[in-house]
Amino acid sequence: MTATTDGSTGALPPRAPSASDADTETIETTEEAGQAGRQRTTVRQVTVDAARDATARATDYLLSVQDPAGWWKGDLETNVTMDAEDLLLRQFLGIQDPELTEAAARHIRGEQRPDGTWGAFHGGPGELSVTIEAYVALRLAGDAPDAPHMAAASAWIRAHGGIAAARVFTRIWLALFGWWKWDDLPELPPELIYFPKWFPLSIYAFGCWARQTIVPLTIVSAKRPVRPAPFALDELHTDPGNPNPPRPLAPVTSWDGLFQRLDKVMRLYRQVALRRPRAAAMRSAARWIVERQENDGCWGGIQPPAVYSLIALHLLGYDLDHPVLRAGLESLDRFAVWREDGTRMIEACQSPVWDTCLAAIALADAGVPADHPQLLKATDWMLGEQIDRPGDWSVRRPQLPSGGWAFEFHNDNYPDIDDTAEVVLALRRVRHPDPQRVREAIDRAVRWNAGMQSKDGGWAAFDADNTSPFPNRLPFCDFGEVIDPPSADVTAHVVEMFAEVGQADDPRARRGVAWLLREQEPSGAWFGRWGTNYVYGTGSVLPALTAAGIPVSHPAVRRAVDWLERVQNDDGGWGEDQRSYQDKKQWAGRGASTASQTAWALMALLAAGERDGEAVRRGVRWLVEAQRPDGSWDEPHFTGTGFPWDFSINYHLYRQVFPLTALGRYVNGGPVTGAAAGAPVGP
Repeated sequence: MTATTDGSTGALPPRAPSASDADTETIETTEEAGQAGRQRTTVRQVTVDAARDATARATDYLLSVQDPAGWWKGDLETNVTMDAEDLLLRQFLGIQDPELTEAAARHIRGEQRPDGTWGAFHGGPGELSVTIEAYVALRLAGDAPDAPHMAAASAWIRAHGGIAAARVFTRIWLALFGWWKWDDLPELPPELIYFPKWFPLSIYAFGCWARQTIVPLTIVSAKRPVRPAPFALDELHTDPGNPNPPRPLAPVTSWDGLFQRLDKVMRLYRQVALRRPRAAAMRSAARWIVERQENDGCWGGIQPPAVYSLIALHLLGYDLDHPVLRAGLESLDRFAVWREDGTRMIEACQSPVWDTCLAAIALADAGVPADHPQLLKATDWMLGEQIDRPGDWSVRRPQLPSGGWAFEFHNDNYPDIDDTAEVVLALRRVRHPDPQRVREAIDRAVRWNAGMQSKDGGWAAFDADNTSPFPNRLPFCDFGEVIDPPSADVTAHVVEMFAEVGQADDPRARRGVAWLLREQEPSGAWFGRWGTNYVYGTGSVLPALTAAGIPVSHPAVRRAVDWLERVQNDDGGWGEDQRSYQDKKQWAGRGASTASQTAWALMALLAAGERDGEAVRRGVRWLVEAQRPDGSWDEPHFTGTGFPWDFSINYHLYRQVFPLTALGRYVNGGPVTGAAAGAPVGP
């Protein structure tokens, strides 16, 4: 047993040679031992050489896909509900376009599984609501219900409970066309807009993505519109004679039971609600919506709030030529990705700030000069995206000056803490001709992120202390996470930011470190909120802890290393399926090897001092061998997370930026620091 720095003992591996020892042979006492040492050195050097070549190819590829304006953006792929709801919206508003409809239908058909279903992520099981919405969209596109692919889908839907078993959002879409009864949906009163900000069920108790969706839906719920459908959907009911069976009530002693009965009270209130106060509530909600429309016409930079905001405002009398609606509809067109095969895919949102800062970090860590023209162009673009106005986050932090970055092109209301931390890490790697401008941007960002710390010491994505347990209990909220509590991955990136700017000893950073150490799983891993899953969480936390001064011999670091080594795949890579969010025991750290997840594991192991370990060598070899001739990687699997399990994401640039980061750190002995890049030292 070996004593650790905190006085405890633990079985630690023998010290491996450091990066500076890589070319130094150990003096052996026997010829056999010397030969073995030379063989190990040769194998290590071959791996380094192969990694260096792969890094060069990947660097060239990533530089080649930068936009002339300076940003990077990969496709953000989710599931076909985005495409189905786009067609349903156009049907509801009466703005169908035959060419667009057929292009969307081709994409939806192409995503159908052999069993007739559609899933929420690549390789996952069929998902009922996704399959229902895809089926309805194809019927709108003209596919006959007795066509083989449609019959297979409807049979599977009936076998899994039919429309009655679908989530609330799916049934709302169907209610818009009379395929479901509004009376059989949970109440969502527009008077919610009047709840005070401190109230546990105010709109500010919801995460920003849910808040932006729920406010317009209160108008839709109050109006209960029905645009008669062009066909019936009897084939999607288990019993067409009783299509709306009542749902069982949970025990009154449970939270779910209590909120179900509260919903019944809201139904009674609807019957007696005075017309004028209700109309005033809807006008207040509409004003809230319009005030949050971005300059490009979208809402929050994401598709779902835009869709429901357009419907809500249209129901209140905004015609399609109104500037607000016209700009909103034009913004939705920018979420469309037209492919060479003639298909059209809708992105749930777009990720240029996130992709650009990650690309800049990857290129710098791969050895691209800190004053490379393309890095400078990316820096100028990022600096221009910093937000200098308050948003909804200021409800809980009214005195905090702005200074964050958002995820998307346009989302000034909702900068996020994760992007802000990573942009700082990127800016610190660049030698910009105007260092004062960069320093001031970093200072504002660090101050804003520091001020967004939650009271438990962690950081969430968008808000501080957004932890009320009640929103998740509402019968309406069955579509995924609706609150925004601190997470290990975001907290880790903020801690790493503090360390990078020389503030690792700041009390807020130390509280963040303590929070991370408390949150470690018994297995040694960390939960990944915004990436899949324990591999992402662990890949985020270990670089942050070691950057903040936690020694690689610390028990938490050694437990994490042991876990990563245990879950490494036989082929040398790492992977984790989305099902780990539902079944940790079976799926944590388990799944087909992917480029991004292998890179996350390598970044963690490299930070933990394992550069010359066998697990790292095998992981690097997997990345090298999986690389395509053009320097890129392929990755059909979904490794990003919107809502754990409920909404999964395939960020198409993840497969490029993270492998390049990992290979660059392997070849160059670690990440580039601000001092190495000549960046200004932080406050």
